[in-house]
Amino acid sequence: MAAPLSADQFLAALRAEGVRVVEVGAWRTHNRNARGAWGPVHGVVIHHTVTSGTQDSVDLCYDGYNELPGPLCHGVIDKTGTVHLVGYGRTNHAGSGDSSVLGAVIEESALPRPTSNDVDGNARFYGFECINLGDGRDPWPAAQLEAIERVSAALCRAHSWGSGSVIGHKEWTNTKIDPVGFTMPEMRTRIAKRLGGQSDPDPTTPQESSVPYTLGEYSGTAVTLPPNQWTTLKIGADADLITDAQAYTATVYLTVAAPEGSTLQGRFYHRRRDGSRWDAAIVERQATPGSSFVDFSHSGSISDGETVRFEITYGPADTTDTKPATITTARARGLYWK
Repeated sequence: MAAPLSADQFLAALRAEGVRVVEVGAWRTHNRNARGAWGPVHGVVIHHTVTSGTQDSVDLCYDGYNELPGPLCHGVIDKTGTVHLVGYGRTNHAGSGDSSVLGAVIEESALPRPTSNDVDGNARFYGFECINLGDGRDPWPAAQLEAIERVSAALCRAHSWGSGSVIGHKEWTNTKIDPVGFTMPEMRTRIAKRLGGQSDPDPTTPQESSVPYTLGEYSGTAVTLPPNQWTTLKIGADADLITDAQAYTATVYLTVAAPEGSTLQGRFYHRRRDGSRWDAAIVERQATPGSSFVDFSHSGSISDGETVRFEITYGPADTTDTKPATITTARARGLYWK
């Protein structure tokens, strides 16, 4: 889960992974943001187009059609492995899906079978359409499968996700069958292998000088939150999430056991050399029955000697309640530029 990359960061991440990219029209600002939220994002959804022919498929995904306006994805992967960027922001690709699947993607755990369609996937996933008829007979060339692997790994690397953050459309909702012709477990194995080693960018692809560093920290140590007290979290080796940077975008997401209806407030802050601090805006979440998945995002810039930290406070619905809440897992993911 993370704040979406900017269009420039997105393009740089793809090129750094060796993806051959074609920029189509005004793709950077072509989106459906006026219709709803875009982000935080949790992963990547892979589709097939049920079309043939590169230009017709790219045009369809850029423009959409009467019942479903474009863009219909972020990128179209053709048979040669070239990725045509057709939109950036909210796009009409994932539709509604299962909240249990979303939880599994966030945790990168085994995917349940989708049975309900109660979550807006267009706000939460990057999406790539792959040119294929989806009839089980139309071939998937090796170059196209490699491109799917590369674009998925690029975004996983940029957000410090694992291969479990990449799913097929049919794994998101019980109303779709795509992709047909290869299996997503096999593709996730390929992505995991690529993430486990060094990427091997195509030497003919220009490399961006602004490729970011990745933030990826995890803690499974339980943290007790006394009511109405701010607690700075140690998600990595210490409380400092980011140091030696100029700009960053970061998301902290937590699993919290707290009474239903209680309030969770989180904020990032910059700690200066002299011990003083600058506080970002407070973001508020409500606890739900059982364990709550909550996320807090922020983008900013820091000066020399400053570090980025995150703190949280818990407020019971019953103000006389003195029982603490408990954070059971904590992750910090994002990008930063030196």
